[in-house]
Amino acid sequence: MGRRSAHTADELRRLVLDAAEQIIENGGLGELSARQVARRIGYSPGTLYNLFQNLDDVILHVEARMLTALDQRLAAVLDGSSGEAAVRQFARAYHAFSRERPGLWNLLLEHHLPRSHVLPQWYQERLEAPIGRLEAVLAQIVGAEGGRAKRSARALWAGLHGVTLLSTTTKAGRVMAEATTELIDELVEAYLAGLKRKQAN
Repeated sequence: MGRRSAHTADELRRLVLDAAEQIIENGGLGELSARQVARRIGYSPGTLYNLFQNLDDVILHVEARMLTALDQRLAAVLDGSSGEAAVRQFARAYHAFSRERPGLWNLLLEHHLPRSHVLPQWYQERLEAPIGRLEAVLAQIVGAEGGRAKRSARALWAGLHGVTLLSTTTKAGRVMAEATTELIDELVEAYLAGLKRKQAN
């Protein structure tokens, strides 16, 4: 076993999250346990609970790291773009990101918390950041008055997210095969066409 003094608290947190990511990616969420993580990093299971509230807290931090990486990717893709082209770029980048590490991406679907559980503010902010970028882009098309851009962003995001989750789960992924990109494009084009019709009326 490694000694607690061998690493700082921040280093240990990174080790725990790196190990948790690897376990989930290789074997799925069902393989994750405090004992498995501890074995990988060379510490006792109790070490995890000195750093995180519980295993759910570890998973939320893993998800937050992924959401931060997604937001950074979207920021780079959207840099300098606007309007409908930016919406299309957002959708393509969102889909591509989900396909890179599907085991981790599916955490957003597979990890369940009690309805009474209040998500930490830091997690909520990371979850909403990508949607906020889409909202800013759509505001250029529909305007921000009356919450139109906010509603539009959440509606389109829900569709995009649903397609990505279906495409990365084993059974549904087989049905959708390699048509996911086309489905994403079809969804975006249909949504943009709908926005144009609303604006014309």
